[in-house]
Amino acid sequence: MDLTALAEEFGTPLYVYSADAIVERATMLKAAFSTAALNLKTELKTTLCYAVKANSSLAILKMLGAMGCGFDIVSGGELERVKRAAPQSVGKVVFSGVGKQAWEMDAALEAGILLFNVESEAELELLSERAAALGITARIALRVNPDVFAETHPYISTGLSAHKFGIAIARAREVYQRAASLPGLRPEGVSVHIGSQIRAVEPFGQALKRVRSLVEELRADGLPIHFVDAGGGFGIEYGEGAFDPAASVASYAHELSGVLAGLDAELLLEPGRFLVAQAGALVTRVLYTKQNGDKHFVITDAAMNDLIRPALYQAHHEIWPIEKSERASQVADIVGPVCESGDFFARDRETPELRAGDLVALLDAGAYGMSLASHYNTRVHPAEVLVEHGKARLIRRRETLDELIAAEML
Repeated sequence: MDLTALAEEFGTPLYVYSADAIVERATMLKAAFSTAALNLKTELKTTLCYAVKANSSLAILKMLGAMGCGFDIVSGGELERVKRAAPQSVGKVVFSGVGKQAWEMDAALEAGILLFNVESEAELELLSERAAALGITARIALRVNPDVFAETHPYISTGLSAHKFGIAIARAREVYQRAASLPGLRPEGVSVHIGSQIRAVEPFGQALKRVRSLVEELRADGLPIHFVDAGGGFGIEYGEGAFDPAASVASYAHELSGVLAGLDAELLLEPGRFLVAQAGALVTRVLYTKQNGDKHFVITDAAMNDLIRPALYQAHHEIWPIEKSERASQVADIVGPVCESGDFFARDRETPELRAGDLVALLDAGAYGMSLASHYNTRVHPAEVLVEHGKARLIRRRETLDELIAAEML
């Protein structure tokens, strides 16, 4: 697609996503696990439960639901999105998160979701109360903390005992017995999630080996454990390094399938970033350039409220002009207009010279871009466009200031 034409039609900042790329990644992931099971001569049913938090666009949820995907949610709001975009997939929803409220539990119970991933004993008690009050049995898995280290940013590492997530795996057997005794609950799974943007496959395998041992113990205790939720977190390459997604996901599938071979369980996966990150770009226009001493700055109309990953995680996104030029290279800080020194997309980044009016693309912005956007500095949310089979359609119009302020009262 001509991104210049899209920017002229829909304005900037603008998120642009490739539907074909998302479908390709989901198909790739499904095929990799089918192939791995075949090569290992084992039966392993695998269900993809897309992590809605990565990109919660209704159009993307509808597309993935039509492919047969389920969904991983972490709030009642995300459940509502699934109900509206892919109602046929509600029965494939897993509900994760450490702070589920009673109203969220009620909504999920009444919707008939697949599984609650319970993260504390207090949550277990409340879910039992709500299920009994509604006369509905909740299928549950405990999210166990395997205390496995994964090399990633500390903000998105979740598998160590120091983190707020899950229940220590050493105590899991005891807590499962408590769950089995409570009204309205039926333990049917074990869940684990060790973090996000993890490139090595070995930590996933280490975590699942501990989970498999637990499943075998729980079955020996008489519990009908059928689901193993391996979480998400499989990473991508944000920089210019070599990345073969098909080869990477094949290795991931082989590792997980090998650990679970012969277990007779259904594997639930919660991919998010791997499906959507590299399918999206944030298109922004250069407003000004300036020189402060030895520092050169390129100021764009996108800001940290549109894409906070560089400020929050010190994340790298490739940044390139949309139109080729013969200009010499420059080294600059590429920043937004928000009144924070942390409002930057890159520091001391070498790019072709950028001038006022130029359009640039921040690549690999399809995950945790729009879903983490804010209204800081009273800035409206950008528009979103989905490109499918060479045609672009608006899937979120640019917010207006009236809409931004509508909920407030003088």
